[in-house]
Amino acid sequence: MRRRTVLAGGAVAVAGAGLALAAPAHADNPVFRHGVASGDPLPDAVIIWTRVTVADDATPGSGAGAAATVRWEVAADENFAAITASGAATATADTDHTVKVDVTGLAPGCVYFYRFTALGQSSPVGRTRTAPALGASPDGLRFGVVSCANWEAGFFGAYRHLADRADLDAIVHLGDYLYEYGRGEYGGRTGSVRPHDPANEIVSLADYRIRHAQYKTDPDLQRLHALLPFICTWDDHESADNSWSGGSGKHDPAVQGPWADRKAASARAYLEWMPVRASRSGSGVQIYRRLRFGTLAELSMLDLRSYRDQEVKPGAGWREVDNPQRTLTGRAQMDWLTAGLTSSTARWKLVGNSVMIAPLVFPPLDPATTAAFTQALGIPQSGLPVNADQWDGYTADRARLYRAITEYGVSDVVFLTGDIHSSWAADLPVNAADPAGPSAGAEFVVPSVTSSSLGEVMQAPPRTAAVPVEEAIKGVNRHLRYVELDSHGFGVLEVTAAQTQMDWFYVVDVTDPRTGLRHGASFAVPAGGRMEPRTTPAS
Repeated sequence: MRRRTVLAGGAVAVAGAGLALAAPAHADNPVFRHGVASGDPLPDAVIIWTRVTVADDATPGSGAGAAATVRWEVAADENFAAITASGAATATADTDHTVKVDVTGLAPGCVYFYRFTALGQSSPVGRTRTAPALGASPDGLRFGVVSCANWEAGFFGAYRHLADRADLDAIVHLGDYLYEYGRGEYGGRTGSVRPHDPANEIVSLADYRIRHAQYKTDPDLQRLHALLPFICTWDDHESADNSWSGGSGKHDPAVQGPWADRKAASARAYLEWMPVRASRSGSGVQIYRRLRFGTLAELSMLDLRSYRDQEVKPGAGWREVDNPQRTLTGRAQMDWLTAGLTSSTARWKLVGNSVMIAPLVFPPLDPATTAAFTQALGIPQSGLPVNADQWDGYTADRARLYRAITEYGVSDVVFLTGDIHSSWAADLPVNAADPAGPSAGAEFVVPSVTSSSLGEVMQAPPRTAAVPVEEAIKGVNRHLRYVELDSHGFGVLEVTAAQTQMDWFYVVDVTDPRTGLRHGASFAVPAGGRMEPRTTPAS
């Protein structure tokens, strides 16, 4: 029997309890009103998280409230009859009264339950799982894949539908977990569905803490966090729109202070409020990291904001996208990524990648023609990029990565991507003008949870104005196998030795807190092969 079938059966056995365990922690549990979460599963360890409200005035970002002792327990059963690990931590105002514990000494490939107690109250019970043993060969893995959840644009129905499933090993969140905009600045098709707190654009440490806390009160997100471990990276909106190492186009130092202060505040709040296993790197923090799932898969999670050069602006010299001195990843991260991919012994090399790596350019011409245009008109060698915030704006880094993959004969590389509020499936040809030529892998891009899609920006009814745009894009970018620019939802990635398959699921209406769900499309990459359509979701 396939491993995921066994786990699914086990999950079904506790599904009723799990739904109750994951009930949102609101007024009936004022100490743990922000719920519980887990993340970054290893074969022998997992992060568990909560936030303690020590007094009514000790609100997130306030800096108020005394320290409190928080006890935690991890057990193999939901009744906590046999405690596997336990301990105590101290929640203080210095960390916004959040508690994050890296629980070690666990068994691989197992489901665990966890809880916290403080000030005479117990938290909701969370459920998590560890990764398979390093040498294990699981029959399959299944991940929910999400990105871009804007509170003001709608309700998080995508999270609710993921929580309703009983077949997932973890949630991979590819960034834009929250948005920094002020109240009413960036809503959805119908404007602001529910207002942001605080009302201003978030800039200070207190601001970022308040915004994180607001998102952690969403009942669907709370429930999903309590049921499954998250594997997360940040993109730009966790700090500011289109951020880079030295700033953001939306950050005004004269008004909002030094960018370094804002970035440090956003990173500190993120690490306080998210179940992420970060490490120190010089004077900063490193969140790019690698997780192993037996011999079947290895997942490299990237940070594509902290080390990048500023985005090339239209009209400012398109040839700069080809400048070998410009970087998206930073040298150290690129070396880490290429070393990991070229030495990996896992069947599938998955890359958690916040911005699209597949070329999306006009026009992807044959090399001789492109060279002539490059010389005569100054366009980049790869064609004119549609979005220079993506890997298209940093072609030298992409070339370095592709070169390492092809020169070392690395196979079965799959990028998992968010950011652009739409759905894509793509082969990754080394030369976009030759889609049948050498390939560096494949890419699946998942839609936004709620953030505005192209169709909404165009104020067009669903599946009208976007459809001809989709066809035009595929017509001139032949490596793109699937493009859907309208819908919100999530992806479910199934990984087996034979293939990886992405199933896209779309919610019906983000303004409806009880929205329905439909299957949108499915594509798979066979081991050693290229993208193929599938007619039904993986079973």
